[in-house]
Amino acid sequence: EATLDLAERRRIRSAIRELQRQELERDEEALASKRFRPERGSHRQDDKENWPRSRRLEEEQQTALAALSRQLEAITDVEELTKLLRAAGEYEERKLIRAAIRKLRAEEIEAATLAGNVRSSR
Repeated sequence: EATLDLAERRRIRSAIRELQRQELERDEEALASKRFRPERGSHRQDDKENWPRSRRLEEEQQTALAALSRQLEAITDVEELTKLLRAAGEYEERKLIRAAIRKLRAEEIEAATLAGNVRSSR
C-alpha cells in the first residue's frame, strides 16, 4: 500500500501468496506426520498383554446380550420392557430393549389393523 509502482505491488502480492502457500504446506505436513505417527513399541506391547482380557470381556458381554435377547423375546408387555430400559446401564442392552419395544408395538399395530379389517369386512 505504501508504493505507487504497480509492478512492485504485484511482486509483493506474489511473494505474500508464496509465503502463505509455503506456510499451508508446512501445516499440512505437520498434520500428516501427527496423523500417521507410528505407535510406541511399549504401547503396542501393552495392547498385546491386555488383548486376552479385553477379548474375554467382550465374549462375556456377547453372552450376556444373547441371554438378554432370549429373555426379551419372552416378555410381551411394553410397560415391563420400559422398566427394563430405564434400569439398563449399557448401551447395547438399551439398544436390544428398544428393539424389543419397537417389535411389540409393531405387532400391536398389526393386530389392531387386522381386527379393524375383519370388522369392516363384516
